[in-house]
Amino acid sequence: MPQESHRRLVEELTSRGYNAEREAVTLLANAGQPELAAEAAADAAGDAFVVTVEHARTALEDDLLGGDPQREATPDDPTHPETPEGAPDLAEQAPTDMGGENDPTPADELLRDDDSAAESADGDGSDTSVSTGTENTKNRAKESGSGAETTGSGASSSATATTDADRSVSATAAADADSPSSATAAADAVGDRSPPAPEISNDVTGRSTGTGEYAEFVGTFQDRYERLSGLLRGRVNHRPAEAIQSMPGGSDAEMIGLVDDIRSTASGHWIVELEDTTGTFPCLIMKDRAFAPLVDDLLLDECLAVQGTLADDGGIMFVDSLHFPDVPRTHKPNTADRHVQAALISDVHVGSQEFAQGAWDRFAEWLHTSEAEAVEYLLIGGDMVEGVGVYPDQDEELDVVDIYEQYEAFAEELKKVPGDMEIVMIPGNHDAVRLAEPQPAFTEELRDIMSAHDARFTGNPSTVTVEGVSVLMYHGVSLDEVIAELPAEKASYDEPHKAMYQLLKKRHVAPQYGGHTRVAPEEKDYLVIDEVPDVFHTGHVHKLGWGKYHNVLAVNSGCWQEQTDFQKSVNIDPDYGYAPILDLDTLDMTVRKFV
Repeated sequence: MPQESHRRLVEELTSRGYNAEREAVTLLANAGQPELAAEAAADAAGDAFVVTVEHARTALEDDLLGGDPQREATPDDPTHPETPEGAPDLAEQAPTDMGGENDPTPADELLRDDDSAAESADGDGSDTSVSTGTENTKNRAKESGSGAETTGSGASSSATATTDADRSVSATAAADADSPSSATAAADAVGDRSPPAPEISNDVTGRSTGTGEYAEFVGTFQDRYERLSGLLRGRVNHRPAEAIQSMPGGSDAEMIGLVDDIRSTASGHWIVELEDTTGTFPCLIMKDRAFAPLVDDLLLDECLAVQGTLADDGGIMFVDSLHFPDVPRTHKPNTADRHVQAALISDVHVGSQEFAQGAWDRFAEWLHTSEAEAVEYLLIGGDMVEGVGVYPDQDEELDVVDIYEQYEAFAEELKKVPGDMEIVMIPGNHDAVRLAEPQPAFTEELRDIMSAHDARFTGNPSTVTVEGVSVLMYHGVSLDEVIAELPAEKASYDEPHKAMYQLLKKRHVAPQYGGHTRVAPEEKDYLVIDEVPDVFHTGHVHKLGWGKYHNVLAVNSGCWQEQTDFQKSVNIDPDYGYAPILDLDTLDMTVRKFV
C-alpha cells in the first residue's frame, strides 16, 4: 500500500487519542473501508492506548469492512502483518494493560489561597502577591477518599478554586472505565485540537559561539551590564566609576554596576563594591537605614543601582537608596483571545527506578478526556530522563542504564499524550546536553528519538509565546544557589516560587557566577530577562509552588519522580504527580494531582 494511506489512517487514530502498531496500520489500510476500519479498531481497543494487531483483526471481522475472519494472512496477502518497505515508523508498542492498580481515577486538585500578604521587593514600596505555604492548610485540596492533605507549597491569589464535583474526571473516562468504548468516547469528546504553533525567542540553539576563552567571559558580562543597566537608567543618573572617583567629597552621586563584593564592617554596616566597565567603587549601606535588610537579597554579579552622597574624602558613597532592575509594578500580562489551556510540567526522569509510572499514566489518560479538551499545549521544563552519572552512585537507582534507551523509553511515555497537542521541551541538567547555561536544545539524534508528536525543541532558557501569552521556560539550576544564599523567608525549597521572585527582581535567571551554576560565554547573555514574561515556569527542585510577583505568574511544577535514596540523603521530599493547568485566557491556574 502507498505510504499516504498509512499516514491518513494514523491521523484518524491519533485524532481519536490512539497510537497503533505498524502491523495493525497495515491491516487496517488494506481494509475495504479504512476509515470505518479505524473506527471499529478504536472501539475494539477500548481503554488501551495502542491499537494492536488483535484489535485490527477484530475490526476486520465485520462484513461491512470486507474482512474474512476465516482467512489466514499470508506473505502474499495484503492483510499480512508485515510492514511494507518505506512505510513510516509510526507509534511503536506502548503498554496497553491499564487495568487494576492503574485504572484512571479522578484527579484531585490543589486549591489556591484567597488571602495574600504583601512583601517589599525593593526599597520603594513595591508589593508582591505571596503564596501561602504549609501553614495555610485551609486552602489545600484533600485526597479523594482519604481526607489527607496534599503536599506542596503555595497557591496564587488568582488561581481558580474548584471542587472535585466541579472538576471531576469525565464520566466517560472514570465512571464508565470498564466499557470497551470508553476511551474512544473520551477521545471523541476532546475533539480535534488544532492550536497555532508557539513562537520561540531567546534560544541559543544554533547560535552558540563560545570557546571558553577569558575574553569571551568578559564580553558576556559586558553584555549583561549594558542590557540590565539600560533597565535602570530611567531611575538614576548614572556616572561611571572612574568619574565618581574624581568627584569632590560631599557630592551627590548615582551609579549602576554589577555587585563585585559584599562585606560587613566591624560596626555592622555593609560595604557593597559595584563594578562597571570603567572600574569599581565602594558603597556604604548603614545598618539603620530602612532599606538595609535588602542587602540580604543581594547576590554577587547581579546588577544594582545606588544613589547617595560621597564621603568628605570622596573615597566611598553613603547610600541613600538602591534599586533593582525588577519587574515594573504596572506590568499588565497578556492573555489569550479564547479559552485555551496549557499544562506546565517538568522533571519526568524516565529511566529512574522511582519514575512515577502510575501517576504519569493517569495524567496522560486524563488528557484524552473531555475535561481536558481545552488543554492544547504541553510545556515540559527539562529533565526528560534520569540521565547517567549525574550524582554519586546514580547507577544503583537506574531502571534503564543506557542514556539513549532512556530517551527511547521517554518517547514511549510521550506517545501516550494526545498526538494533536503542541508540545515544547527544553533540556535540564539531567539531559544529554551541555551542562553550562544557556543550554542548546537536544541534538538531532535525540530529537529523532523523541519525534512521536512533532514536538518543538528549544534551549534552556527560552521564551515560548502561546496564544499571545509569553512563558519564560527555565529549568532552574540556579534556584539551588538562590536558596542557599538568601534567607529562608526569601527563598526556600518548600516555597520555590519565592526564589523565582528573586530572579524576576534581578531580571536574570542565573545572576551569580562561580558557584554550582555553570555559565557558558556567549556573544550575548541569554540568561538576562529582557522582556517581562507573563508566566515564569521552572522545575529542577522537585517542589511544587506558585504565586504572582508584580502580575507575573511564577510556577515551579514539581516532578514525576518519587523520592530516591540520594534525595533522602539530602532531605528532599519531592512533590510528584502534579500537573499545573494554566488558563491562558485568564492566567488562572488549577493544579491537578495524579497520585
